[in-house]
Amino acid sequence: MTPDAAPPLVPSAGGPLAGVVVADFSRVLAGPYATMLLADMGALVIKVESPAGDDTRGWTPPMRDGEGTYFLSVNRGKHSIALDFDDPAQLATAHEIVARADVLVENFRPGSLARFGLDYETLSARHPSLVYASITGFGAALGADLPGYDLLAQAVSGLMDLTGAPEGGPTKAGVALVDVVTGLHATAGILAALHARHATGRGDRIEVDLLTSILSGLVNQTSAVVAGGVVPTRMGNAHPSLYPYEPFPTADRDLVIAVGNDGQFARLCSVIGMPLLSSDPRFATMAARNVHRDALRPLLADRLRTRGADEWFEALRIARVPSGPIQTVEGGIHLATRLGLEPVVETGTGERRIPAVRHPIRYGTGEVDYSQAPPLLDADRERVLAWLGVGAVTPGG
Repeated sequence: MTPDAAPPLVPSAGGPLAGVVVADFSRVLAGPYATMLLADMGALVIKVESPAGDDTRGWTPPMRDGEGTYFLSVNRGKHSIALDFDDPAQLATAHEIVARADVLVENFRPGSLARFGLDYETLSARHPSLVYASITGFGAALGADLPGYDLLAQAVSGLMDLTGAPEGGPTKAGVALVDVVTGLHATAGILAALHARHATGRGDRIEVDLLTSILSGLVNQTSAVVAGGVVPTRMGNAHPSLYPYEPFPTADRDLVIAVGNDGQFARLCSVIGMPLLSSDPRFATMAARNVHRDALRPLLADRLRTRGADEWFEALRIARVPSGPIQTVEGGIHLATRLGLEPVVETGTGERRIPAVRHPIRYGTGEVDYSQAPPLLDADRERVLAWLGVGAVTPGG
């Protein structure tokens, strides 16, 4: 099939970003997560990959039908074209894509796109309405040469130092949390820039980095340092300011109890059959419970061990006491299903249908379009070229 005969790209008919075109030059997680959210919102996202493809295509196991589920998790709703920027014809195609775009997202090493004319200074002069979003590990100044990997950001930001048991060593989060938080910040910045462009007609440059993003995401812990002069320490599953706010053993498995105020604590005491605890001066207020948590913990634990986690969960749920059993990720998906949240959707059409976790926002104007499954490498070349109205350009030659 020639590019002229290829079926055209069909932008979403709905969604808050219908009509917006995104040139996605990002790889791995933070950028692709942001551009997937934009695609979910109705944007037409062109994923520009190297001839070798996004690194996460090879990050396995696990796999589904030979494809890495890591890649599948953050790339639905996009159209893939592979381009070698060292080839003048293919670089010209990249520039054609940018010329049609409202937003460009990239996470290359700072300064490395300048030799291809894909840097902000060059493109903003040519396309003043372009929103240009750069994602780095540690900024574009003194941290430009530091590799932007999530684990490194977890280590140097203090997140790892806060995670794990007090008597154990620092522990990374169970997911690339820094990348996800950064992707969310990038999405928010892009949406703000698009909103501003409606009034001014001009684009903007959005810059986010892993380190600043997670320092913001550490919220009360970083505030303890900068506003309180206190360096927080590892507390395992405990909370520095709330109690009870941790897992407790039951007759069969651990149950998290997350009491956020004195009213919830009084209801907890009533449900477990110890109402007098809530009027004990040692436990009547949150401040007092924090001071006397070592005395309160065994009293709660002894009573909670008399019944199973699910039984307590039901009783506490009815009493509006925040609680929940510790589950696997599979268990979390099953719970969301039982609650009617419909967490799993099917992406794609025809023979290529891949299950995914739904977009986290519900829009009153309609459902998210999940018709575009995560693309195979270069799968949309002909459609993208037809959309651009240019001739065929082969990757790698």
